[in-house]
Amino acid sequence: MTDTLLDRRDLEFLLYDWLHAEQLYARPQFAEHSRESVAAVLDLAERIAADWFLPHYKAADQQEPWLDASGVHVLPAVREALGHYTEVGLFAAGFAPEQGGMGLPYLVQSAVAVGFAAANAATAAFVMLTVANARLIVQFGSPAQIEQFARPQIQGRWFGTMCLSEPQAGSSLADIRTRADPDGEDRLGRRYRLSGNKMWISAGDQDVSENIVHLVLAKVPGADGAPVEGTKGISLFIVPKVLPDGTANDVSVAGLNHKMGYRGTPNCLLNFGERGGALGWLVGETGQGLPQMFQMMNEARIGVGLGAAALAYRGYRHAVDYARERRQGRPPGVRGGAPMPLIGHADIKHMLLAQKAYAEGALALCLYCARLVDDSGDPEAASLLALLTPVAKSWPAEFGLLANELAIQVHGGYGYTRDFDVEQLYRDNRLNPIHEGTTGIQAIDLLGRKILRDRGSGLGVAAARVARTAALAAGSAELAPHAAALAAAWQHVAATVALLERAPGVTAFDNATAFLRALGHVVVAWLWLDQAVLAVARGTEPLFAGKLRACRYFFECELPLARLWLDFVASRSDVSAAAPAEQF
Repeated sequence: MTDTLLDRRDLEFLLYDWLHAEQLYARPQFAEHSRESVAAVLDLAERIAADWFLPHYKAADQQEPWLDASGVHVLPAVREALGHYTEVGLFAAGFAPEQGGMGLPYLVQSAVAVGFAAANAATAAFVMLTVANARLIVQFGSPAQIEQFARPQIQGRWFGTMCLSEPQAGSSLADIRTRADPDGEDRLGRRYRLSGNKMWISAGDQDVSENIVHLVLAKVPGADGAPVEGTKGISLFIVPKVLPDGTANDVSVAGLNHKMGYRGTPNCLLNFGERGGALGWLVGETGQGLPQMFQMMNEARIGVGLGAAALAYRGYRHAVDYARERRQGRPPGVRGGAPMPLIGHADIKHMLLAQKAYAEGALALCLYCARLVDDSGDPEAASLLALLTPVAKSWPAEFGLLANELAIQVHGGYGYTRDFDVEQLYRDNRLNPIHEGTTGIQAIDLLGRKILRDRGSGLGVAAARVARTAALAAGSAELAPHAAALAAAWQHVAATVALLERAPGVTAFDNATAFLRALGHVVVAWLWLDQAVLAVARGTEPLFAGKLRACRYFFECELPLARLWLDFVASRSDVSAAAPAEQF
């Protein structure tokens, strides 16, 4: 993999020094793996990413997917890259051997995925969606459904999508109108005819895979023949593009959405049932669509955060290389002599440190959550994972994007030209604050479901782990001030939550986004300090010295923002909520 994608030494530090991936290989389900076998998988992934995903990064952005009478077409290089990915069996990485998989821990799968996202986020999106689709079917589908629809995806022959949003509903899934009418039963389960429209469907049609498996949310009619209102009436259906008998299903592409980034991934408006009803099979029981889909959505949320971290990481490394090579300006007070490298200027160093703190902090957050997925059989780990999932989606998306913005700034005028990758990296990352639920939606989920409804069970687990890190850091003269700052910040979080628990009704949510940003900053500060405890013991190797510098930067320049956001939340300001519409 090229130097601008990922630092393998950094990745291995996160996997082994920090997250102790080798402990996972001692578990029965991962016993076939070792550090050596995982290194071989990472080596393979690096080669495929560098040789097949990276070369068409700009070409797929310039030649977007197109629609004609035969369907949607993508750049041939996208098909070729995904063919190589399929050939080496990487679609199967995270599935159990009995399902035809490699049986790798989720932490390792995520480490593999981040390299592909850094190389070419749009092409990597096909993989993320397909793997999440197949995993949901394996979790909730019948044996026949798993064999018919999941196995071909695990093999990489078929690809998958998730079909939630509709043109009139957006993220308000209670308002979806897609209807599913009973149509008998066969070996694959209860069969339905679906009719309706789905919008923003990534990879909704393409000419890469043999078939496309759509997972579709729809409403089954009640006793009166009308769809059940609200989210309780939503069920989940497997709707393939090509039916098991080889005929085309009643699914058509009404148009393509043209986004500012991720242009290599076709984004579709799909019509179901224009010719009598698209045939689909119910997954599990009726009315369970959202709980089932939340598994795929939560996996996708961590995947979105990981992709955002990867784009930020690559942009940061581009900016560092440019700042080292580009000579411009001289030190203050010096008039003659050759220009100095940009990296010699204090303001450039500040921007590079900010990028490093955001990008590497985001990657650490997502990999930490991936390790929690592997540990989710433990109730404490599951509770902490639930708390951190909206943070892992939104914090990397928001602050990874800011890292990409700073990468453009370091490049100066060249940064916003198409000759340099940082312009496209920014556009690609701009999708992620919206993708899989906007930051505001994540904030309501965090505050409403994960804290107020669940009475802060995840917060209690986090508090204990934060306290443990602070105690370890307090023993180091270099880190003791950070330990005190982290403890104070967590106390501030706890005090703000206590106040919100007493807030009347919906007013607790008025400034939820500010709370999410604050908690995200405190969590990332904790994870930076947790890594710094290890870095102090490792000596002066550049990797560890860089970790300590980034940790110090985050505590001095970023963590104080959390106090401002929390104070704003605690004030219960109605500056936004009470603003009359006519004042805009």
